[in-house]
Amino acid sequence: MRAKFRSQFREAASAAAPAVLLVLVAFWFTAQFVAPAPPKKIVIAAAREGSPYYAAARRYGAILAENGVALEVLQTAGSLGNIAQLRAPGSPVAAAFVQGGLVTSKDLTGVRSIGRVFYEPVWVFYQGPEKLERLTQLVGKRVLIGPTDGATSVLAERVLAASGVSRNTANLINMELPDYVAALESGQADAGLLVLAAEAKTIRRLLASDKVKLMNLAQADAYVQRFPFLSRLELKQGVLDFAKNVPPVDTAVLTTTAALLVRENLHPALVNLLTQAAISVHAQPVIDANGETDLFQRAGAFPSMDDQEFPLSTDAARVYKSGPPFLQRYLPFWLATLADRLIVLLLPAVGILLPALRFAPAIYTWRVRRRIVYWYRELKRAEALAIGSPDEAKIDRAMHEIDRIEDAVNLLPVPLGFANQLYDLREHIDVVRRRLALPRATPA
Repeated sequence: MRAKFRSQFREAASAAAPAVLLVLVAFWFTAQFVAPAPPKKIVIAAAREGSPYYAAARRYGAILAENGVALEVLQTAGSLGNIAQLRAPGSPVAAAFVQGGLVTSKDLTGVRSIGRVFYEPVWVFYQGPEKLERLTQLVGKRVLIGPTDGATSVLAERVLAASGVSRNTANLINMELPDYVAALESGQADAGLLVLAAEAKTIRRLLASDKVKLMNLAQADAYVQRFPFLSRLELKQGVLDFAKNVPPVDTAVLTTTAALLVRENLHPALVNLLTQAAISVHAQPVIDANGETDLFQRAGAFPSMDDQEFPLSTDAARVYKSGPPFLQRYLPFWLATLADRLIVLLLPAVGILLPALRFAPAIYTWRVRRRIVYWYRELKRAEALAIGSPDEAKIDRAMHEIDRIEDAVNLLPVPLGFANQLYDLREHIDVVRRRLALPRATPA
């Protein structure tokens, strides 16, 4: 009984083997396209502590930590240091803030944008009795352009050069940004360009100074048309100080925007999560300790998908369009990412498994019938050996062969559903035996 059960089990296993093999092949093939599990730590390059870059990175880190991902903030000298980190093949930095107007995807390959996250105004201050409204008026003057090899210096020289202001036509002075106030108030410089947030202490001091004026750029729209990474903003009359009416008139200023860039090989789940963090952090203006918000940012303005310098990550675009992935709305991040990977792995396999299982019973039936048909073929061969022959030796050999076939058939394990075919075979064996025995029973 046990032997029969084992035999039937082997028969069923043999019938199911092709389906199982197909499923295993499907699993192997699909696994080649399944992304590995996301790492539990990423590094983001920001500027020094106290900067808007650093503050934003820390807020991202709190959100990522809630989802089981650690965000390490690497302090650098600023955008140029961040660009260097993204360019370095061995750098651990996977994401970074970069000021607009410094590089594009042609200069910095292998990165994608998650979006623009906040304004970085380009302030132009000046001192003296002459009213300045155009950058071309800075020809022949002493102009502060920020620290040597700093992002402000790079952007300032680029914009000034378009206005005919260069080191050949003006005295461009590299100076640390906090020193601008003293340099302009004391007359050491005639003008200065800064790229700083409106809430920066240096900007507040310059705007409050009686000796320094903010340039109202008459050609602001023209610069925006020439440089797509720039935008035009407007400070309304008196918005900085209603009592002193600062600024005294509506004032046009230029601004660039900070991009949040990631390496294109960063795990899609982490790009997705970082995009969600950016939306959470930048969708509403930051309120400072005095209850005031950024002068320019309005709710819903950032993060922005409009990036003129880098292609937007497809994973980030998906979040902007549809929000978090469906599973992340109901499951923790790690469980949702695991489920996403399993779904990608299982769907093709199930797609092959279901049709394969439909054919398994047919294969099983074919294998059982093949055994019965095999003994029918042996029986027919034995009959042909001696039918109609008077040779006793041939008849004896045929009889021995039929006995062998009958013994084998009696041991043949056949499921209950095929019992009728087994009994038909046994009956036909007896028919052939009687037929071969007939010549011996007939008198000569």
